[in-house]
Amino acid sequence: MLKRYGRFFKEGFWIILGQVMTVSGSLVGVRLLTEFLSPSSYGELALGMTIATLVNQTILGPLGGGIIRLYAPAIECGDLSCYLNAAKKLVSYAIGIIIVISIFSALGLTIAGQIKWVAITTIALLFAALGGCNAILNCIQTAARQRAIVALHQGGDSWLRSLVGAGFLLWLGATSTVAMIGYAFATLLVLGSQVFFIRNISASNITNVSGEKNWDKKIWEYSWPIGIFGIFTWMQMTSDRWALQMFTTTNEVGNYAVLYQLGFYPISLITGMAMQFLIPILFQRAGDASDSSRIDGANKLSWYLAWTALGLTGLIFLVTLLFHELIFRILVAEEYNTLSYLLPWMILAGGVFASGQSLASSLLAQMKTREMMVATIATALFGVVLNFLGAYWYGVTGIVASGVLFSTMYFISMVVLVKGTNK
Repeated sequence: MLKRYGRFFKEGFWIILGQVMTVSGSLVGVRLLTEFLSPSSYGELALGMTIATLVNQTILGPLGGGIIRLYAPAIECGDLSCYLNAAKKLVSYAIGIIIVISIFSALGLTIAGQIKWVAITTIALLFAALGGCNAILNCIQTAARQRAIVALHQGGDSWLRSLVGAGFLLWLGATSTVAMIGYAFATLLVLGSQVFFIRNISASNITNVSGEKNWDKKIWEYSWPIGIFGIFTWMQMTSDRWALQMFTTTNEVGNYAVLYQLGFYPISLITGMAMQFLIPILFQRAGDASDSSRIDGANKLSWYLAWTALGLTGLIFLVTLLFHELIFRILVAEEYNTLSYLLPWMILAGGVFASGQSLASSLLAQMKTREMMVATIATALFGVVLNFLGAYWYGVTGIVASGVLFSTMYFISMVVLVKGTNK
């Protein structure tokens, strides 16, 4: 028993360290980049990042979800070798798709006369491919509960992107394209380290068994629904910036991007810290989702995590209501400080959404990705409409309000869905 709790404590330490490094690196990045980039250039960078988000939400992200979910069944079957080979094959297909998208995007933008966006779009897609591969390797190492390796790579990635990005801006000039090049180069460095460490799993945990388990098919069947509704979640996640670009100015997009990085992003990471600890345990408990008693145990963990995330969100919301001006004075350049009053509400939106994600982990453990499609697509489209209406009527304030409404609707839909599937 003591050995078990000792392992939990050790794993928890590494997860906390990794998330602290990630959040602090991100905040340092905001401070550095807002010093070098004007709100307009920062807005261009934020728009470029929406392209990387598309790849993550529709291609590599769903694939990583399938890979992490099928790790535990592969271990139980003693078929890790075939599982890893299947994962490599699917990732290679995904990279091929991204290369094709890059070529057609560059051609399309050139034909449309948008030469300015060719470079940043191409580099954003490169950054997305590198970052997605990093994330998938993190998924495998998380499933294997190699917490120290995951923590150091996650934290290192955040700090390297901030420092290398700032270094490239000093070296090559303060433009959004240069910042994106710095991001891609930093991610490449982390990927090299990831590839080295993944060999430990490949070399030490493979058990030879007779017969192929069709892991590529299993991963694909789990992942494709996530990829489908990922298109709509991407629309919701990025429509805020594009709506502001349409109805306001690129300066406003830059101001909003800073607000998002200080509010929505950190609270999502904090709640994600608990999910990172529990997800491999959750999936191990659920196994191949054929045993109802194992599923019940996984469901209880998901509910505990969701309510804890909501409580933590409420506490941080109250603190930032009192100290939002001080937080902005410390963390961003002075010209970005006009929207500090919206920080508590952005945190509320991020925390409620993360609580809904915690409940969604119950459905993922049950391999019910298809059952999630209707609710996820409907709430995402609802969020897109809210973003455009909010930006049109009230600018950044309207976007933040729409974020709170969308997150609340998403949380409620996950509550209904989880309760419905557990009857």
